[in-house]
Amino acid sequence: MPLISTVAPADATGQIAETYHQVENTLQRVPNTLQLFSNSPQLLENMWGYLNYFLPHSKLSMPLLVTIRLLVSQHVKCDYTTECNASMLMSMCNQTQEQVTATQQDPNQAPLEEKEKALLLFVLKSVKTPLEVTEQDVQALVGIGWEEKDILDATAHGACHVGASILFCTFKVEKDF
Repeated sequence: MPLISTVAPADATGQIAETYHQVENTLQRVPNTLQLFSNSPQLLENMWGYLNYFLPHSKLSMPLLVTIRLLVSQHVKCDYTTECNASMLMSMCNQTQEQVTATQQDPNQAPLEEKEKALLLFVLKSVKTPLEVTEQDVQALVGIGWEEKDILDATAHGACHVGASILFCTFKVEKDF
């Protein structure tokens, strides 16, 4: 049980129920990670909007986004999201346990296209050592075909996941996958 009260889907009313309905229509359930935000209905709506923006992203593939979350989770030492994203890579992105483990040990081993791998490594650098990111880093990504919007989106995805992972660990979200 998390350290703060949450609203179960069966007990939701008003804005929380509306947001849960949208989540269930897309994900077929309301994960504990989103239920955590039910204590703050506007924050719940914002978090769902954020996730819903990335689900159908036109340039950032699901394997890339899940790998970003996996490695950011590992960096933040959030077991919940590390395990969740590892599970997603295997169940939804058809990666093997060996591939996921190799990625966790060395992000250069991620089974992604080289262009995606370059963006992944940029995001990890941004999350771990943002002051070391240079104009040349950004231009290298532009040079291989990434648009600045997509570079920003991927980096925002990684940065926001740092904050979310901290919240999940702080409030002890229970495993539900």
